[in-house]
Amino acid sequence: MTTPHPTADLSADEARRIALRAQGFLGAPDRRSGVRGVLRHLGAIQLDTISVLARSHELVPYARLGAVGRKTVEDAYWKPAIPGTPPARPHAFEYWSHAACILPIEEWPHFAFRRRAYRDRPHWNQELPDGTYDQVIKQLRAEGPLTATELGGAKKTNDWWDWSGSKVAVERALMYGEVVCVERRGWKRLYDLAERAIPEALLHDELDDRECLRRLVRLAGQSLGVGTRADIADYHRLKAEQVDAVIADSGLVPVTVEGWGKPAWADPAALETTPRGRHRTTLLSPFDSLIWERARTERIFGFTHRLEAYVPKQKRIHGYFAMPVLAGGRLVGRVDPAREGRTLVARQVTLDGPKAVPAVAQALVEAATWVDCTDVRVERVDAPGLREPLVSELARATG
Repeated sequence: MTTPHPTADLSADEARRIALRAQGFLGAPDRRSGVRGVLRHLGAIQLDTISVLARSHELVPYARLGAVGRKTVEDAYWKPAIPGTPPARPHAFEYWSHAACILPIEEWPHFAFRRRAYRDRPHWNQELPDGTYDQVIKQLRAEGPLTATELGGAKKTNDWWDWSGSKVAVERALMYGEVVCVERRGWKRLYDLAERAIPEALLHDELDDRECLRRLVRLAGQSLGVGTRADIADYHRLKAEQVDAVIADSGLVPVTVEGWGKPAWADPAALETTPRGRHRTTLLSPFDSLIWERARTERIFGFTHRLEAYVPKQKRIHGYFAMPVLAGGRLVGRVDPAREGRTLVARQVTLDGPKAVPAVAQALVEAATWVDCTDVRVERVDAPGLREPLVSELARATG
């Protein structure tokens, strides 16, 4: 692909600040739009089974808005605008984007290209017994929203090869767009027919692949502020050639960024004003869209980030669920947290020098308050000489 002449040359610092503002970490948060505003702004919030302080889809709005109630988060995703109004149409739907993600309901039409691809898939790893798919649809139509267990018994494990026939069927129906997840109960999906849950004006697959891709590339560029082709493709897990086919007429503009070494594209609105305002100080979920792409995180922040939950314990460097600490627009350390009763335990802390101590202490105290912990205990600090200053700062912050 021939890249057009850049419309702007950005320094590395300018690009970092544009990215922070685009992700909601620079400037006053829009509290009036709340969690739904965060979802619309980001375009996708990743789901994951791991819950340490909270699940990742709760941590993402918390990182931007502060101590928003966990029930408030869930209600913002799944509850209808006017309680009790039938049918209960959620503000979000769950689908395959960057990974399994919560997506704004208004983007349903723009994932038609992916639903078509799933329907055209020539083979599946899971066997589906004859008649099971139709039976699941019939049961949902007759009985309303149901979990996989209520549909006929999900197996005890999460492994796809141990799914029951009804679980395979309903997950395939979810991929096809005939069924949607209308709520999470604990960690169980509650399924319903798309025709009941998706607003009628949105329930269609009329947009061709090119229009879908153009919209998602534009959304990714807006959510990132500025990014390389690989960054933009990764946001909704598009193929490089899909991005290449539409980026020229996506509304994004070509730019160069100091030190990036590859062409980049920016949201033109992000270039109109200089990013200014207050920086958030917070713990970040490893699945937060600010840092979910490792190469981009290293390029922007000079910070190597890797989730070690699936790494054997003896090979972990920073801990099971090490959460990067954002402060002053930089990633200044990591905390591997745990909860013991009403104590937030920092099992392992990594600090980027003495100047990071106050920020990490502030992030720990705020997180503890959010999850109703009354105490913070520090176990290991990678730089032993910084343990005592951190403990003292925590005592000052909580005292």
